[in-house]
Amino acid sequence: MRVLNLVTNDRARFFVQQVDALEARGVESTTITVPNDHGPDSNRSVVDYLRLLPTTIRESFGEYDLVHANYGLTAPAALAQPNLPVVVSLWGSDLLGRYGPITSRCAARADEVVVMSTEMADALPFDPAVIPHGVDLDRFAPQEQRAAQRAVGWNPEHRHVLFPYDTAREIKDFPRAEAIVEAANDQLSGTLALQTISGVPHEAVATYMNAADVLILTSKSEGSPNVVKEAMAANLPVVATRVGDVAERLESVEPSVVAEDDRRLARGVAEIAESGERSNGRERVAAELSVDATADRLYEVYQSVVGQSR
Repeated sequence: MRVLNLVTNDRARFFVQQVDALEARGVESTTITVPNDHGPDSNRSVVDYLRLLPTTIRESFGEYDLVHANYGLTAPAALAQPNLPVVVSLWGSDLLGRYGPITSRCAARADEVVVMSTEMADALPFDPAVIPHGVDLDRFAPQEQRAAQRAVGWNPEHRHVLFPYDTAREIKDFPRAEAIVEAANDQLSGTLALQTISGVPHEAVATYMNAADVLILTSKSEGSPNVVKEAMAANLPVVATRVGDVAERLESVEPSVVAEDDRRLARGVAEIAESGERSNGRERVAAELSVDATADRLYEVYQSVVGQSR
């Protein structure tokens, strides 16, 4: 099977994992990224997405079985080409954010739609496939905490709360995380340190997660945040706002807290940090959210769409 991928950023780790896992199942992939003269990490304009159109149409005359639009705003280019069936994957902000109405209308014209969570599925007037991005269980696995703290240079006498994003990303709401951790610190006799990571190689993130006592997520909006699933795979307890599929993923995972009230979130951080307990998240994520498990489900979607088009 040959697939033409459209994507905003072909270096995104979950996209790279997806392509690699599908290639292991015999899928040959060609990827076209959204043009952007300002660099891959800059905000893209409507014009940038329009510039994707001629390349996609030209490439669709090649020997492909389907086109996979990864992220809702690549869907118009996928749907405009006249030759191939279309799979559209929605990642979260494309459906639940500013451009949700456009994304929803485009998705309705696709042969199959994949979303990250039941919350996203509920936002559509039809039934999509719910397939979150998978987790690399070999990379994200439990490590000895003291060794991990030495590796990242954290004081072993402190408790550590990990905020796993760039603090400047407004949608991740770092000021709220700071306030929650400050309130939690007032409930402890020891020191609670809020740690942030940005620009860290992906292979090193697992060590930071193993060095931490709690992961805090205060995002205003999410689809199916991989950091939560990666923390689960490392048995790192999570305290999070009720966004995306976080509550669904953390159901039956202990200890963990999902809430909207900052006092409850602060109490959760304090209690988990005080206990020093790791979670049982890995057993939950291994059953249904490994890269292999999610790749198998996406491959089934591909087979179904190709079969219908013949």
